[in-house]
Amino acid sequence: MSIEIMPSIEFLKGHGAGNDFIIIPDVSDALDLQAHQVRFLCDRHNGIGADGVLRVVQIDEQFFMDYRNADGTLAETCGNGIRVFARYLIEAGLQSRGTFAILTRAGTVEITVSDDDADFNNIAAVMGTAVHTSDQVLVHTESGVWTGSCAWMPNPHCISVVDDIAAVGTLHIKPEIDNAQVFPMGTNFEFIETRASNRIGMRTYERGVGETLACGSGACAAAAVFALQSNLSAPWTVQVDVLGGTVFVDSNEFGVLTLRGPARIVARGTTSLSSAPA
Repeated sequence: MSIEIMPSIEFLKGHGAGNDFIIIPDVSDALDLQAHQVRFLCDRHNGIGADGVLRVVQIDEQFFMDYRNADGTLAETCGNGIRVFARYLIEAGLQSRGTFAILTRAGTVEITVSDDDADFNNIAAVMGTAVHTSDQVLVHTESGVWTGSCAWMPNPHCISVVDDIAAVGTLHIKPEIDNAQVFPMGTNFEFIETRASNRIGMRTYERGVGETLACGSGACAAAAVFALQSNLSAPWTVQVDVLGGTVFVDSNEFGVLTLRGPARIVARGTTSLSSAPA
């Protein structure tokens, strides 16, 4: 009886403001990546460890970011991940610096990596507009109950403005809301505190992951809610301090949001998916 040995795959490890990802180059779309394999790769004890996986797929002349959450579920987009994805494309010789497009499940995202940004500290991603609703929900954590506002980027976010983000507690357990039908596919949770007229601190509990050091689309949604509640006039820029660093959200006069921040690639190697438990 022959035993099929799964071949090794190439991977890279990167992060944007501490929000970390495993990059899998698969330009020809040959890898049928399964949810249990993603969970194995993202496991911080038994795998490589990450908040998610970015699979690099070429479609015609463009590149598609196949983003998976750490629990193996598909995600629409990822603001920090797409900056890491862009850096990989450039360093792999697949894309030149300048302004270019990356495909996601949420649509096409415009990326700008300027020639003078040698260290990839200020990659810009046009994230689109935040869609708000008038819904207010109650968010329950281990430490208390908070009021949450609803926004989509286009992935869902529930944003709670609090006096002190440390008072929210450990976030070891997923927050719960009292009106789950508002987010039928689940949601990400952001807790923000005001630090200046155009600066906030933020903590995030990501859907399918847990608390992360940063969330790009969450920073955009949080900045938009903060700007709305603070009566900021567009164009505006909000600095978002996250546990893993700092990112910036710019809004033009039409409410289109651009996320700016760093991207790092810290390791590369090969691994096998053969030991991934089904």
